[in-house]
Amino acid sequence: MATDFDTENRWYALKVYFNRVQPLLREAEEMGLERFAPTGVVGNLLFLRCREEQALRFADRHWSHAWLYRESSSRRPAAIPDAEMEVFRFVVSAGRSGLTLLGSDKPEYHEGDRVVVTGGPFKGAEGHIRRIKRDRRLVVAVRGVVAVALAYIHPSLLRPVDE
Repeated sequence: MATDFDTENRWYALKVYFNRVQPLLREAEEMGLERFAPTGVVGNLLFLRCREEQALRFADRHWSHAWLYRESSSRRPAAIPDAEMEVFRFVVSAGRSGLTLLGSDKPEYHEGDRVVVTGGPFKGAEGHIRRIKRDRRLVVAVRGVVAVALAYIHPSLLRPVDE
């Protein structure tokens, strides 16, 4: 019987409850899945790079501890583009400070200009500029999952990006 599952490996996000990220990370490792769990201000998320079917099975097995992000229209697991995930992983990686969790990604975070950072510790990061508490901040988002704001970045270190 044919299924309409996506058979390519893609990133999927799970919101994890009850401080269960580490046990779920270990299980994903045992299953041979590529995984990423940000620490610090966004420590309740787990990202898996796998086939859609595997993401669904993993979420079903852990329904009491984790919730799989889904597309609102079809209810299928929401696949995250590799490029978006790469930027997100870069800005939340260990050793980076000055992040502020904005919560789930909401459309209002996408109203500003899209820019790339040209220097400093966040060189290469792309996102949208927002004023948060009177500071100009770079907001990096995984659409529909999470948005974080980086520390103040001087305008001389920013360059507009054509979308």
